[in-house]
Amino acid sequence: MASAQLRVAVVCSSNQNRSMEAHYLLSQKGFAVRSFGTGSHVRLLGPAPDKPNVYDYSTTYDAIYRDLRRKDPELYARNGVLRMLQRNRAIKLRPEQFASCQEPFDLILTCEERVYDQVVLELTAREQETMQLVHVVNVNIQDNYREAHLGAFLLCELCQCVSLLDDVDSDLAELLLEFEEHSGQPFLHTVCFY
Repeated sequence: MASAQLRVAVVCSSNQNRSMEAHYLLSQKGFAVRSFGTGSHVRLLGPAPDKPNVYDYSTTYDAIYRDLRRKDPELYARNGVLRMLQRNRAIKLRPEQFASCQEPFDLILTCEERVYDQVVLELTAREQETMQLVHVVNVNIQDNYREAHLGAFLLCELCQCVSLLDDVDSDLAELLLEFEEHSGQPFLHTVCFY
């Protein structure tokens, strides 16, 4: 399966850091990719851990960027949020919520176990219409800039290997075991249907 034929979704909690870093890299490598969040709202670092900035998914990356520049440009430049938002607005207009997407994918990659559980729950709650199989794979990626960057390379390498498989449905489990050994990280994997 060629990279352009493999339909990939990358999902994190707010469609800001981890999923967008992977979205950027995968699109640069020619993959048909979309990215999503699973949270009820988009949450970004605020002035204190208990004071996040909260936005609806309908808020554009540009509007979030302008809002944070207005609130405290030094803080959000120093913690990297403005740089992250600049990247995001160059990729797509706004964050997207996974539950709102009805598009089928061949491979859904999640960036933390809680998000994996939410994606699997969402897919199994839907009425299965086409019985098209989708592989859902999780690798835990810490939600910081450095780990998101490294995680994006791991996810990209995984997608490149998946695109070379003759039979994804039969061979993916073995490939994931190889990736676990190579990366030292556990991968969760399940199959759902559309």
